[in-house]
Amino acid sequence: MREFDAFRRRFLSHGAAGLAAVSLPATAFAAAAPGATAEGLRTEGVFSVRHYGASGDGRTLDTRAIQAAVDAAAAAGGGVVLFPAGSYLSFSVRLRSHVHLHLMQGATLIAADSPLPGEQTGYNGGRYDAAEPNTAWNAYQDYGHNHWHNSLLWAEDVQDFSITGSGLIWGRGLSNGRDRKGDGVPFIAEQPGVGNKAIALKNCRNLLLRDFSILKGGHFGILLTGVDNVTIENLKIDTDRDGMDLDCCQNVRVSGCTVNSPWDDGICPKSSYALGYARPTRNLTISDCYVTGCYQLGSVMDGSFRRFADADRVPRTGRIKCGTESNGGFQNITITNCIFEGCQGYALESVDGALLEDVTITNTTMRDLVTGPIFLRLGSRLRGPADKTQVGTLRRILISNLVCHNAPARFGSILTGIPNSSIQDVKLSDIFIETAGGVSAAVGDLPENENQYPDPNRFGETPCYGFYLRHMRHVEMSHVELAPMLPDVRPAFSLVEVDRADFFAITAPRAHGNVFALNNVTDLRIGWSRAAEDVTLANVASRVL
Repeated sequence: MREFDAFRRRFLSHGAAGLAAVSLPATAFAAAAPGATAEGLRTEGVFSVRHYGASGDGRTLDTRAIQAAVDAAAAAGGGVVLFPAGSYLSFSVRLRSHVHLHLMQGATLIAADSPLPGEQTGYNGGRYDAAEPNTAWNAYQDYGHNHWHNSLLWAEDVQDFSITGSGLIWGRGLSNGRDRKGDGVPFIAEQPGVGNKAIALKNCRNLLLRDFSILKGGHFGILLTGVDNVTIENLKIDTDRDGMDLDCCQNVRVSGCTVNSPWDDGICPKSSYALGYARPTRNLTISDCYVTGCYQLGSVMDGSFRRFADADRVPRTGRIKCGTESNGGFQNITITNCIFEGCQGYALESVDGALLEDVTITNTTMRDLVTGPIFLRLGSRLRGPADKTQVGTLRRILISNLVCHNAPARFGSILTGIPNSSIQDVKLSDIFIETAGGVSAAVGDLPENENQYPDPNRFGETPCYGFYLRHMRHVEMSHVELAPMLPDVRPAFSLVEVDRADFFAITAPRAHGNVFALNNVTDLRIGWSRAAEDVTLANVASRVL
């Protein structure tokens, strides 16, 4: 009882921000329960789902009880909806303003099984809320981005709310948008009654997500669309599609999160057209996060860290990526102190008309990548209203203090615009990349792929093992070292249609005498480098240095 009182006082004195400092054991609430009533709990500002009829046995549907507790807290002007230790099986729950969900240690919120193909209801006759109509914008992003209500936890047009605690959200019965489930049973996302996401929020503000875990989160573990003033801290997400998507969001802080997402992206800022207009994602920081794609589903969550075998056909995506949906743009983004393992590298993509600018990436370590460490793409897929969508811009990008061990042999980093639309003002410094090497035959130039889906592995093997630069203006590299573990006959750098490029203090093997391959390059300077002699060239049609 003393611990319950401490929790109550902490909440009443400090609100949601104070909850991180106190953990309330299940026994404390159980001790308080016999003498408490629902009315009494409302007075205290804490609303236990148990007191609204939740069984917590993992077999009985607790949807109504959970929703009743949320609605009661909202009606009281705000409060904590408490999940004591137990397993709570549920379909859709609608979140409300001024309501704080707290998952205690030992509490698991389980997404009930969706209806199977051809069925009207899922587990015990239940179903998820219907996906809201959004047909006007369906063509501009896939199904998962266009709907929010068909989720385990969802909210629209709410403010000042939070989800915290050291408990677990398990999206067992959610569709991942690819018509498959871990045990081979498909849940078709577009079918009425099917759940598609663990947490989906639209047009909200003042949100805190802290300390809980998500296992198998559906198409998105977290989808935030048009959500502003967001803090996401210390989450663990182990899932088979995207970990978290921050779409058209502003003033967002993500820190201390672990995301294992072998089949899709880990942390993914986007700027889609799902709101019906182009809205940028801006003022975003991502710090102190670990992203990976090399571990079997659930093995990061349980601490066993079981790697996929080499023969497993898994894309091992798991990265931090801006895009692919890129209608509204990306501005003022900082990514720092992050770790990549067994996944793809950074990706910054503007292919749907976005203005992608003012991005700083620093202090990154990478190991065992499946594509190159850096992918910058300005393209012309232009998936958006034809009268409002034209090629965007990608400019003012700073990447520094990056170290990578065992980058793949076939794929170097790709930084490429398209003809007549160049990436501009890119600076890379203090970078060490150790590649697998071992390529014994040169390959041809990369295809333009102007209007295709922008993924680095869709370009094929790069004609260099380090950096492929094409359709760029004003690029600078300093204190960059490339170190193949086995001899590689390809050049370290390929430059195609590049204007004003400066290379300073570059280190790469000179064994084959072709460190720099130049095609249609103007205003090139190389200085104080171990990779090539100092040189200044005004115009180069074709040359190898």
